Amino acid sequence: MSTGDALSIRPQHPRPLPLVRLAERYGLETAPGELGEATASGVTLDSRDVRPGDLYVGMPGARRHGAEFAPQAEQSGAAAMLTDAAGLEIAREQGIGISVLVSAEHPRELLGEVAAAVYGTADLPAKVFGITGTNGKTSVVYMLAELLLAAGITPGLSSTAERRIGDEVIVSNLTSPEASELHGLLARMRERGVDGVALEVSAHAVERHRIDGVRFDVVAFNNFSQDHLDDFGDMESYFAAKLALFSPEHAERGVVVVDSPYGQRIARESRIPVTRLATDYGQQADWHLAVTRQTLDGVSFVLQGPEGAHFRGSVPVFGRFMAENAALALIMLHEAGIPISRVEAGLENGRIPVYIPGRLECMNPGLPLAAGPRFFVDYGHTPGAFQAMLDALGEVAPGRVIFLFGADGDRDTTKREEMGRIAGAGSDTVIVCDYHPRSEPPEAIRAQLIAGARSAKRARVIEEGDPRTAVRLAVSIAEPGDVILYAGPGHEDYQEVAGQILPYSARDEVRGALREAGLLP
Repeated sequence: MSTGDALSIRPQHPRPLPLVRLAERYGLETAPGELGEATASGVTLDSRDVRPGDLYVGMPGARRHGAEFAPQAEQSGAAAMLTDAAGLEIAREQGIGISVLVSAEHPRELLGEVAAAVYGTADLPAKVFGITGTNGKTSVVYMLAELLLAAGITPGLSSTAERRIGDEVIVSNLTSPEASELHGLLARMRERGVDGVALEVSAHAVERHRIDGVRFDVVAFNNFSQDHLDDFGDMESYFAAKLALFSPEHAERGVVVVDSPYGQRIARESRIPVTRLATDYGQQADWHLAVTRQTLDGVSFVLQGPEGAHFRGSVPVFGRFMAENAALALIMLHEAGIPISRVEAGLENGRIPVYIPGRLECMNPGLPLAAGPRFFVDYGHTPGAFQAMLDALGEVAPGRVIFLFGADGDRDTTKREEMGRIAGAGSDTVIVCDYHPRSEPPEAIRAQLIAGARSAKRARVIEEGDPRTAVRLAVSIAEPGDVILYAGPGHEDYQEVAGQILPYSARDEVRGALREAGLLP
């Protein structure tokens, strides 16, 4: 079995591919016997997701080999299994009757190309865009979708929050789905007439071959800061996974924000042509962004590019980084041959009416600041995200900043004190609560965050482990004009505690607390 979702998104009218063609194309041995006329109409890593005619992929895992689940896959109608030599031996011991395609290399390294062949997604008629970076990928994806719509192009997207095919929305669990699921999604998009596809591309997606078989017209890089060191070990390895997206194997062209040394490195070391965006005054680049106005209700900006390219617009979400996200998306469309003038024609006075689930999402937007605090929920859970959000609030918050947050258990522990320090330095009051403690003692996680917050020697620091109580505490101490920012859970609807997945929606909890306080109808 895999970590992917059961019942993945598939095309409704698949075109079966003869398995013998797969075997020939990728040099796969077959056992037992000949493939004959057998075909595959779908691909999956998950035995629970197998549908009649599927190619089931049995891969070695950390605890068990996927080939162990071949009998369940066969019972569900799998046409064949793709696996390695160890998987073949397991299949023989189990006496399964379906054909087995055997790869000399790790099946994951073939999965993307195989899924693209089965689903016919190697050469899509749609423009395909990919965004990588530590923070802001989801926001850029939603900006792309909104701008494509304004240009008269039917968008599809895949983000941490959801998959979207036109107006069809499917909740998602991984930033980047497994390659088999991604190609099934792309095939469904093609059926639904999607003309422009926006995809988040995590470092894990590149390293673990989740985007293999996808040809991006334009990829982009926005920023880089500490995250996922529990997986990558060090910043250089993490960076290398981002840089690998900027190669001819994956993309035609790139767009890079060059404000940071990491962005400048991407631009220098990219193996594909790149266009540079700068938001810092004096930085050499092809495009320049200037923020012209900021409030809690949004940011206005001007974007200037080569040969007179120009855009003046606004985004209804606060923060200079949101203007940068919008600018990056505009340039990506421009690089794909979609003129900015075509996008402008579909917008009202340059306003990009984007809604980004759980990203600086205001829970009480209609409440005047004179009547009470403004409460935002965000998915940010890295030092870089904390710094960007608190810097932005420092420019637009009329009153105090109350910052509510926790940290992941069983994840990179080295970033916790820095998260706490940034929170303490940029807020007036810090409330530390539990996020996803997982198998770690939650009080130990909180202690690291609190130590960091107190080291800044600025904010009042409060510990309240229960996030429900913490939310109500934040509301109770806030005054008119204050801003409460709850960072971490964003769009999520669960909390992982001691091996259990418990229902918890920060957005619902905040709305409930605001209603109890008479601050929301």
